[in-house]
Amino acid sequence: MAKPAIHGFDFEYWAALARTDPLGFEAERAAVVEEAIRRAPRDRQRRLRGLQWRIDQVRRTTRNPLVACQRIHGMMWEAVLCDGGLLDNLHRLSEIGGGVPSRPQVPGREAVVLAFRDPAARC
Repeated sequence: MAKPAIHGFDFEYWAALARTDPLGFEAERAAVVEEAIRRAPRDRQRRLRGLQWRIDQVRRTTRNPLVACQRIHGMMWEAVLCDGGLLDNLHRLSEIGGGVPSRPQVPGREAVVLAFRDPAARC
């Protein structure tokens, strides 16, 4: 039994299209991405196109789709954790908020946190 589409995304349709018509899948995927970028505020469209270009280059230059997915996942984490990323910006906002502690402390508990970096990470 097929599950109904969630938020307009029909997984079964896209999976069947990718299986039976890879070129058609890519064309439709590109059209959906372009439409999403066009609906974004005009001042963000250039950045979104640049980001999509980077994603497409990873997909184009990586033979294995799973490896491409892992690399794109790494790009997302880089955007969150690197200098000037989401975490830095949230930290700055909390400082502007007037005395809100930037990192909540848990009283009475201490631990040594070891930093394990992804060898492919650039920050």
